[in-house]
Amino acid sequence: MAKKAEKVEKQNFGKNLDGIDVTLYTLTNSHGLRARVMDYGVILVSLEVPDRNGKLADVTLGFDDPEPYLSKNPFFGAIAGRYANRIGRATFTLDGVEYKLAANNGPNHLHGGLKGFDKVMWSAEILSDSSEPAVKFTYLSKDMDQGYPGNLNCSVTYTLTDNDELKISYQAVTDKPTIINLTNHTYWNLAGAGSGNVLDHKLMINADRYTEVDDGLIPTGEIKSVQDTPLDFTQPKTIGAHIDQLLQTKGYDHNYLLNKTSQPLSLAARAYDPTSGRVMETYTTEPGMQLYTGNYLSDVKGKSGKVYNQYAGFCLETQHYPDSPNKPDFPSTVLRPGETYKSVTIYKFSSR
Repeated sequence: MAKKAEKVEKQNFGKNLDGIDVTLYTLTNSHGLRARVMDYGVILVSLEVPDRNGKLADVTLGFDDPEPYLSKNPFFGAIAGRYANRIGRATFTLDGVEYKLAANNGPNHLHGGLKGFDKVMWSAEILSDSSEPAVKFTYLSKDMDQGYPGNLNCSVTYTLTDNDELKISYQAVTDKPTIINLTNHTYWNLAGAGSGNVLDHKLMINADRYTEVDDGLIPTGEIKSVQDTPLDFTQPKTIGAHIDQLLQTKGYDHNYLLNKTSQPLSLAARAYDPTSGRVMETYTTEPGMQLYTGNYLSDVKGKSGKVYNQYAGFCLETQHYPDSPNKPDFPSTVLRPGETYKSVTIYKFSSR
């Protein structure tokens, strides 16, 4: 047991806005990969992985101390919920009842509202009986929190496997019918955070289709093919190859319908940085994934004094589709009493 416990260390990481201590958990696997996660927002603060020469670098955008996470944080590393991405007009109807959510993205609802899961304190437990370093975070989102019905008991478990994978496991139960859609909002730069933009990264997304959106980035309900569009990553290409054609969003901010296999976990994406040789594969049980390229990052002072600007990182947010509660043809995000919401996403690292 002692050997396993050594793989997770904890330290104080300042205080939140209410003066409550924030704790940082460091997970280290047998190959020396190191992930740091805090109990505020279940935020992935850093992840150090080796390049082709074995040199470790932190591949996630973020901050050195908690204070910037508490203020103008563009969801660096955070868990987004209860509903990740957007809900149109900040309303939805469930079982004949209309629910009004917080409108925090123009007239729409984004990433759980004004105080989503990224802005609350979670309880943490080091899983000492796990064969690999793991921390389980839990949170009770109370009935009508941000407008959502039901007391929702949630858990998010981070595991750093000896296969060089960061595994994120989500689970939730409710006492009233509600909706749920959780994701992780880490910004990745496989060359190392703060090393410039990611436009030269090569990306493959295992998706032939995407959800068309209106001017507010709310799905119209139409499913479109990526073929002959800038959204086509079915064959690897650089993120920057066609990014200048995306005038509406100033970059990628699109939900892909993943090509699923009979296996619960299937390959969603593969990213490669030619400079460092780092490769990141994303596997998920989710039906969709949002590619976001940090289109509005500007002069953000990050770790080690490095500045993050436009396209300094990319997000692969595994998810159900945006606005699913208002789109009956989309996969359902409804969770009812007696059911258990479960979702798993794995980010697997290697080099070449």
